[in-house]
Amino acid sequence: MKSFALLFLVAICGMGGLGQKLKPKKRSNGEEINFRTKSKDVCTMSVSGDEEMKLRIECRSQGMSYWCEFTGKPSVCRAFRNNPRIFWNQIAAELRKLPHACESTQALKATMCQKAPADAVMMQIAAGMEPEDLGSPDKSVQKASVRGAGRSSVKKIGKPPVLPVIKPTQRGQGSENETEAMKLAREHCWESLHGVCSYIIGIFRG
Repeated sequence: MKSFALLFLVAICGMGGLGQKLKPKKRSNGEEINFRTKSKDVCTMSVSGDEEMKLRIECRSQGMSYWCEFTGKPSVCRAFRNNPRIFWNQIAAELRKLPHACESTQALKATMCQKAPADAVMMQIAAGMEPEDLGSPDKSVQKASVRGAGRSSVKKIGKPPVLPVIKPTQRGQGSENETEAMKLAREHCWESLHGVCSYIIGIFRG
């Protein structure tokens, strides 16, 4: 009786283990895979859906971004049902070999599902492209113009010019001599001879 109960317990445990082995693995739905293309575009691949699945690829490349979407039924492939993560990793590996993740990729098929039905192929259904937001270029232009204006203003102001020192000319000295000669003429000569006296005095003093 004890041996029969033991065999019954072993049978139940064996059936439980078999059930766990036959239970399908959890799919990688909703996971994201990051990769770079051959031309160094930074891309993200995301998966959604259950039986009919949608694959979306978003990439950034040199001031612009682009995206594309694929749809298909990879679940018809037995290898996909056993390990969907390997399936999507193989798709990403194929995309890494391309310079552009969305151009010339109308169909995506993993190596593990080469012999699967045609429904397992992921077919492109949409694609788009748009420039990235690089901020406000007006601000950079404005800063450059302000800097240029500052440099030009410095050049315009510069150092104040140095004015040359004006030396007294001989004519000025002569006029001083004539004044002194006239004073002496007024002091020592008659009024009618002031001009002649100042002339003579000027010759001797000059």
